[in-house]
Amino acid sequence: MKKIILSTLVLITMLSCKKETEKPVEAKQLDIAAITPELSENSVIYEANIRQYSPEGTFNEFTKDIPKLKKLGIKILWIMPIHEVGVKNRKAKGNLSIEAITDTVEKEKYLGSPYSIKDYRSINSNYGTKEDFKKLVKTAHENGIYVILDWVANHTSWDHAWVTQHPEYYTHDKNGKMIAPFDWTDVAELDYNNQNLRKAMLEDMKYWLTEFNIDGFRCDVAAEVPTDFWENTTTELNKIKPVFMLMEAEKPELMKKAFDMQYAWEMHHVMNEIAKGEKTIKSFDDLLKKNDSVYQNDDISMNFTSNHDENSWNGTEYERMGDAAETFAALTFALPGMPLIYNGQEYDLKKRLKFFEKDTIPHTVGKMMTIYEKLGKLKSENPALNGGKNPASYNRILTSDDLKILAFEREKSGNRIIFVSNLTKANAAFTAPIEGIFTDYMSGQKITFAKDQKLNLKPWEYKILIAE
Repeated sequence: MKKIILSTLVLITMLSCKKETEKPVEAKQLDIAAITPELSENSVIYEANIRQYSPEGTFNEFTKDIPKLKKLGIKILWIMPIHEVGVKNRKAKGNLSIEAITDTVEKEKYLGSPYSIKDYRSINSNYGTKEDFKKLVKTAHENGIYVILDWVANHTSWDHAWVTQHPEYYTHDKNGKMIAPFDWTDVAELDYNNQNLRKAMLEDMKYWLTEFNIDGFRCDVAAEVPTDFWENTTTELNKIKPVFMLMEAEKPELMKKAFDMQYAWEMHHVMNEIAKGEKTIKSFDDLLKKNDSVYQNDDISMNFTSNHDENSWNGTEYERMGDAAETFAALTFALPGMPLIYNGQEYDLKKRLKFFEKDTIPHTVGKMMTIYEKLGKLKSENPALNGGKNPASYNRILTSDDLKILAFEREKSGNRIIFVSNLTKANAAFTAPIEGIFTDYMSGQKITFAKDQKLNLKPWEYKILIAE
């Protein structure tokens, strides 16, 4: 009898312990509400390059600044790859790999591309520990910010374990040799005709949801991976928890079932070309008309003036856009879609960050911190700038000079905003069918417009007008 009682007590104790160990998991899952389609309506997304964000280049240093991001209206945090970087064929500079460098000190400074993944379940020790990353995610959630992790499904480093353990996972040339995609010599291309690869990749993605409670993925060169893989993956991930999926691509087919948001690459290029005087607003209007014909109403585009690739390879927005940089930043917030801030833009970043080496963004507050705070507040609070699955309307306003002046109206639920800008490097005088009393949002001044009143804007000047 004593043995039975003792066994019962042991069982009860074990069950109690089991319940206690489950509590933190339950609490973790409730540290932020589940993602809903409404999230995308008024969100700003922020891209964090952990390596270059601080002198230390660590999770902990970045985590300290998460409350600052909340002030910018950030609701989605995109973290660039945090995994171990491959060593074999690691890029140093240009087409040179570290194997070609004999000087040990010189070789050590090349950290490789974050997109050359050695182990999908690993964490780069330069950034910190698993616990440090969990703290980052938890802190973001406590500040109402969701976290999506950069995911490189198209290729791995040459020293990923799969290269030797599962060579069948990779694309081979006619001679049976593994190949690199494009001219990316530091990585080997994966072959999605292999069903076991698909299963392994999905399991690695699930790991980050179940172990770290992240909220989705930004998927690198997504168009190079089969559509049906992404569709199945998104379905399976959503069974664990609702996820937000961003693709580095602009492809209508992928937006049907697989992804929530795509890069607005074409819009980005048009903005650069207008800033350089190579194109006019007609190209802008033509692009929006084309997009209306090929995309669904609930497809979301990510609008941006910079990101890690643009900054490192094509230059800062100040190099590409000059004095128009602020104007186009404001336009990314005013257009349908979701605006992106790449780390450093809020600190007036005016240098190209090194891609394969350690670098650091400045943390001196200048002009753009206030600009982004004001734009983020407007995006968060005024439904007229909603840009997600159920966006505010977009109506082009024709002026007397539509090659120089971009004017449009956004409206939703009785809220109305007019964006008007001079997208040239010369003064512009024009008339526009704008009348009524408005608040010039950026200055806070009240302005009254009469019908067909003559208006003047300086080069690249813009106004965000809120209807009274």
